[in-house]
Amino acid sequence: MFLLKMYSYTEDVFGKELQVSEERKFGEISEDRGGYMLGAVIGDIVGSTYEIHNVNTKDFELFPKESHFTDDTVLSVAVADAILNKEQSNVSPRKSYAMWYRQYYRRYPNAGFGQMFSEWANSKNYTIQRSFGNGGAMRVSAIGYAMESIQDIKKEVDASCYYTHNTKEAKRGAEAVALCIYLARTGASKEEIRKYIERNYRYPLVRLSELRHTYVFDSRTSYSVPPAIEAFLESDSYEDAIRGAVSIGGDSDTIACMAGGMAEAYYGGIPTEIKNRAMSFLDIGLKTTINSFIRKFCL
Repeated sequence: MFLLKMYSYTEDVFGKELQVSEERKFGEISEDRGGYMLGAVIGDIVGSTYEIHNVNTKDFELFPKESHFTDDTVLSVAVADAILNKEQSNVSPRKSYAMWYRQYYRRYPNAGFGQMFSEWANSKNYTIQRSFGNGGAMRVSAIGYAMESIQDIKKEVDASCYYTHNTKEAKRGAEAVALCIYLARTGASKEEIRKYIERNYRYPLVRLSELRHTYVFDSRTSYSVPPAIEAFLESDSYEDAIRGAVSIGGDSDTIACMAGGMAEAYYGGIPTEIKNRAMSFLDIGLKTTINSFIRKFCL
């Protein structure tokens, strides 16, 4: 174990700028911090087999042989690609995100996309979908890493949700996830993050122990985002956050995906063994985009 003292600037729940100083305890993580954005992807892979076969404990195998990446990973990488190519885009940010989603859908049509998204991705027109689902929130980790202010994050999240999740509920959830990542990586304490989310999003952040035997599958944003945030806030390491997210059952891959993005930002990295194992599940296309994003925004 070692301690890392973090100093950075962020906004408190009242909108003031303050200096945050906090000692953070890390377990065995790679000395190379160049894994950022992998946190969400790894959460998705770990949760992939437990979405169907829920567990109600933290004691489970991280990578059973059936593990795989899902649409959560595919669209998280699509968002990263959209951000990487933002300066070269000749269309609006809203349209750009929609185009990247469709391109990645065509590359990975069997990744587990929902029916509503698949129908939209296969249609000829860019119709606006008013989904309440957590698909808008599960894919925003790259926004939390690439943007440099709360205002920029909110603007980018709005663009990312415009065509597929154009509802207040979906946008609020996506904002909350991206802002947890942003606040975590800029030095905010867990208590500051909790207060910010409770004050600005009014989410009920219920202890995982109270959810573990009553939580059921429901992909609505307002139902699945708060437990993901709570799993991160209760954790004492990246791995513990993932295990906590999966342990409540429900939409395991998506909840772990969201919690994983936050936990990586807060703890500063991922254990090397976990990172290397997860990378073995990704193809060269996904790895290339992730590595390009890391080089540009995370090193």
